[in-house]
Amino acid sequence: MIQIENLGFSYGSVPVLSHITMNLEEGRIYGLLGENGVGKTTLLTILSGLKKPQQGSVLVDGVNPYDRDPDMLQKLIYLPDEVMPYNQTALDYAKFAGKFRPDFSLDLFQEIMAGFETDCTKKMNKMSSGQLKKTYISFALACKAKYLFFDEPTNGLDIPSKAQFRKALMKYTSEDSIIVISTHQVRDLENLIDPIIILDRQAVLLNASIEQITSKLYFDYGTTLHPEALYSEQLPGGFIQVLLNPDGEESKVSVEALFNAVHKNKELIKNTFSK
Repeated sequence: MIQIENLGFSYGSVPVLSHITMNLEEGRIYGLLGENGVGKTTLLTILSGLKKPQQGSVLVDGVNPYDRDPDMLQKLIYLPDEVMPYNQTALDYAKFAGKFRPDFSLDLFQEIMAGFETDCTKKMNKMSSGQLKKTYISFALACKAKYLFFDEPTNGLDIPSKAQFRKALMKYTSEDSIIVISTHQVRDLENLIDPIIILDRQAVLLNASIEQITSKLYFDYGTTLHPEALYSEQLPGGFIQVLLNPDGEESKVSVEALFNAVHKNKELIKNTFSK
């Protein structure tokens, strides 16, 4: 389990995270959403032990990741949005970097790369941005880490590669993993992420499972416009609308519509999900 308690972090005089408290449970793929600048990347780097909390605490299996305990670091991996194009082949990079990961499997790395249809004998600085991203995704999954933190992993991927990423994430991670994916590309991961965390300026607007969301909110895909909707958007042939759901009717979540509804009704959403 990951325990985040009263977490705060600032860049100079500019606060980014403030009083963030939540637990992240095993066997979950968390979608971390929010506008630019709300602290998504900062939170991931704190979880990875790359930044030190300025207030509060973060514990990963009871250990502060910033202590840089080798046993703990072997359990987690962080994949940033921007990755380095080294002057070596993907295979040589994996062989070298994998030495620091006791559970790393070179065979698994090559298998995932083959699934991405990416040549692991190609030099990384000669790869396209999408090929480079697939190399790092393949390495991250081949490390077989329990904790995986991805920052915009589908940026630069073409449509087939996005589908392969979803498939690989389900196939090559364990049932007790905790995976946190920060993304703006919500449609790429809509059927994968659960629970969903939405950050605002220094606050958590929502931290709920899909089941909890559908018990509180109803997603209407009809042709009738509801003036009481928390959010509505016209689509070809009708509307997508988000309404309160007092009767607990079942519906399919649109993560993009959810995000917009939450941002238009911040206090209402927080009050609704605190009950």
